Amino acid sequence: MRTVDLIEKKRDGGELSTEEISYLINGYVSGKIPDYQIAALAMAIYYQGMSIGEIHDLTTDMVASGEQYDLSEISGVKVDKHSTGGVGDKVTIILMPLVASFGVPVAKMSGRGLGHTGGTIDKLESIKGYQVERSKEEFIQQVKDIGISLIGQSEHLVKADKLLYALRDVTATVDSIPLIASSVMSKKIAAGADKILLDVTVGQGAFMKNMSDAEKLSETMVALGHEVNRETIAVITDMSQPLGKAIGNRLEITEAIQIMQGKGREDITDFICELAEILLDLAQVEASQEEIRQHLVGGKALAKFEELIQAQGGDLTDLYRHSSAPVVTDIYAHKTGYIKELPAMAFGKFAMQLGAGRATKSDSLNYETGIVFEKKVGDSVAQGDLIAKVYSQEILSEKMLTEFEKNVIIDSECKETTEILKIIR
Repeated sequence: MRTVDLIEKKRDGGELSTEEISYLINGYVSGKIPDYQIAALAMAIYYQGMSIGEIHDLTTDMVASGEQYDLSEISGVKVDKHSTGGVGDKVTIILMPLVASFGVPVAKMSGRGLGHTGGTIDKLESIKGYQVERSKEEFIQQVKDIGISLIGQSEHLVKADKLLYALRDVTATVDSIPLIASSVMSKKIAAGADKILLDVTVGQGAFMKNMSDAEKLSETMVALGHEVNRETIAVITDMSQPLGKAIGNRLEITEAIQIMQGKGREDITDFICELAEILLDLAQVEASQEEIRQHLVGGKALAKFEELIQAQGGDLTDLYRHSSAPVVTDIYAHKTGYIKELPAMAFGKFAMQLGAGRATKSDSLNYETGIVFEKKVGDSVAQGDLIAKVYSQEILSEKMLTEFEKNVIIDSECKETTEILKIIR
């Protein structure tokens, strides 16, 4: 078997066999197949796609390329949740303690942010002392002790994905549905949960720009989950504007706490409750929306979150402090009307310029900077109303102020919004 022949076969639209895919993945992980040939293969897949059989084989081989977690010693139905990425996405930080407050075991690994998208682990690391690295034994024991652990992805999990993702990142093949599906599901399967909820974001602030692609990705990942007996549900959610009010690590922790104190916006509070209902149903726990909401805003989710923070070395006093960014700039409405657009991609990139995100994986973060919106799409504004606060290390230049203000689109008509666009089972 020759790698060049398999690249040519996929380039010309052929379907790779189970044995051929195993040869490619095993050869790449072992170092026998060089980066440049796998880069060529990734580009062939980008243009030609893969059948569900090929994606299944690719995912299976990726899972087998590294360590797999066995969570069977944790009693109950273990649930996991994954988001395909977005701007201001602090859902995991709120949702998982909420679900755990119902006695559902949560053993979750999360990732870091890259580009305009934020990462759960980066947000948690903005809390003084919080330890994102745990051994497998510590991880499992903590879930047994308090019902929840949120850690960074293990270095030993799905080695093929680590290698392949780094290559995709520099060869413009990240947004390939077969490669995204196998990357996400290989990590979810290897992490050991019984049931999986996928938050597939769509819109100009997400990897999937349109509903057609979001549906195709969702259906592919759900099928992969079912094939390995992991019940999987995908929820397609809107990422045309930032999620919630805050963008930026410390600012998003503050918003998460506010939501768990019953002080959050109604739209994101309702969204979290809807996702919780789906996860609890997967875990075979019956709970009404009223019960879920009471756990969220009545203190039980927050108490579980505090328990999590303390168990992983976090400082509760630091948890409740606000951003220490030295400069806070108010942005006001330039006319009366309704907020029509707050483009997620534009504001995600703006937050990156403030230091809240990474351009490359080696970049350091400023945990304190970011944006807090006082108005969102559909809200009415009068000229001079406060639209947002920008938290920065230095005084904003006129260029940055102009850039921010031009992306706040105000219109005379009110636009309705909804977070959940479709559910795929």
